[in-house]
Amino acid sequence: MGLLDARFDVNLSILFTELPLLERPAAAAAAGFTAVELWWPWVDAPTPERAELDALRDALNDAGTRLVGLNFYAGQLPGPDRGALSIPGEESEKFRANLDVAADFAKSLGCTALNALYGNRVEGVAPEAQDELALENLALAARAAHRVGAVLLIEALNAPESPLCPIVSAPKAIEVVDRVNEATGLGNARFLMDLYHLSMNGEDLHEVIDRYTDKTGHVQIADNPGRSFPGSGGLDFADLLGRLDKAGYDGWIGLEYKPGDGPSADAFGWLPHERRAARG
Repeated sequence: MGLLDARFDVNLSILFTELPLLERPAAAAAAGFTAVELWWPWVDAPTPERAELDALRDALNDAGTRLVGLNFYAGQLPGPDRGALSIPGEESEKFRANLDVAADFAKSLGCTALNALYGNRVEGVAPEAQDELALENLALAARAAHRVGAVLLIEALNAPESPLCPIVSAPKAIEVVDRVNEATGLGNARFLMDLYHLSMNGEDLHEVIDRYTDKTGHVQIADNPGRSFPGSGGLDFADLLGRLDKAGYDGWIGLEYKPGDGPSADAFGWLPHERRAARG
């Protein structure tokens, strides 16, 4: 798997956002992509009306796009929040209310990867209490994912952009993955390896790939600096994706980057059109 023959999907929560949500699947398809991923689209509604869920499902199906990754409710994304599951009170309750809704929506589209963002530290609450709550909620999320045949993804963010989030390194994310699997016995918690976030942390990406690919359920990419398309920064994606291949990774590569100054459709020049449709 090199840069040009990986299985790519487009994140419709950061690309094509110049369009209304229901128009984005068709725009991704027009750009040549057949697989997409999403953050939870209803930032204020962990349990949206069925009509809204049905409309998005129809838009994805009508465009011929396969949903391969979905976030559980995570608060305001983009925005100040970095997840909800470790936040006591209303946010944690919203996360729990969303679990079956998101899992059932994923199942209806054949999506088998559900991402649960940890959340920020909260002033006045002991970190240990937040971590205990997080483990309880992640265990519930793992069971919800297991029920629909999906894996639970746990992602490391980056410290410069998410200073209040405690999951800001690959080893820390792996520690949480292991704790969830130990708590549930299901073994379906996996690492979401976002190469942009890890590079922002200054982590050795080669070492991360070599050590943690066997526990990785999904990969996301953006160049650094700038969080834009490959070739706009300094990361060598041919090298990185080749190393992932050698380490045994054959899953999806999510394009979770900003389009730059132009429309999203112009942000894929680095990837030949014939390489954009998912294979296998």
